[in-house]
Amino acid sequence: MQAHAGEVPEYLARLEEASTELVPLADDVAEFCSALRGDLHTHSDWSDGGSPIREMAEAAIALGHEYVALTDHSPRLTVANGLSAERLERQLDVVAALNEELAPFRILTGIECDIHLDGSLDQTDELLGRLDVVVASVHSDLRAESAAMTERMLGAVANPHTDVLGHCTGRLLIPREQREGRRQRPRPESAFDAEAVFSACVEHGTAVEINSRPERLDPPLRLLALAVELGCQFAIDTDAHAPGQLDWQGNGCERAVETGVDVDRVVNTWTADELLEWTAS
Repeated sequence: MQAHAGEVPEYLARLEEASTELVPLADDVAEFCSALRGDLHTHSDWSDGGSPIREMAEAAIALGHEYVALTDHSPRLTVANGLSAERLERQLDVVAALNEELAPFRILTGIECDIHLDGSLDQTDELLGRLDVVVASVHSDLRAESAAMTERMLGAVANPHTDVLGHCTGRLLIPREQREGRRQRPRPESAFDAEAVFSACVEHGTAVEINSRPERLDPPLRLLALAVELGCQFAIDTDAHAPGQLDWQGNGCERAVETGVDVDRVVNTWTADELLEWTAS
């Protein structure tokens, strides 16, 4: 209510007073962040996000983004209110109408698609072919044997619809709250042959996500360094579930700078036209 009235919320004022020496981004990280034109992994209240699509888009505009990909969850992830094919089709109409209003800013149509145990993607080929951006992520059976997880990920990476491999290890560094009061405990990395998976990403033109969520920071630095060495492309994303989380890309940029990621290999530094030409190829 205080924020809506244009006031600084009392709790925020207390925090700012207690943290008078806020540390800005280092110059090299800030420069890296300034090259980003958008975010390729965000959620709205159509799945497990907390805000309408318009609010997420307006927050991205306020940050200076040129585009944002709306990647709500696919149907298998019922705990996250994943979108059925019918709901996703309705969302495409909503996005089209918003894009007419918000131009030249663009909401890219997309999905965070669950990777099935056999490596297939959790949505129809027809619908996946209509989307601008497909992020493929593992959300289940995260403690599977390395060989099984590797084959599963290789199948998704090789899928011609997959543009970005999301939060590849699935780790959670700290507990987090979920819908309806559920609480997730910290979770170790999934086991898989990272060299094989990242090499497949290079072969098939699939970007490796640098997930900027504070509880994920995925992939870990040693794996991110391996992906750099093997020649991967990257997408620095927030996996935002609320407007304020769209400002988390600095976390990913810091890790990119630390591991020597070339800014030209980050696909969301490209213009929307360049990005869409890449995802369509």
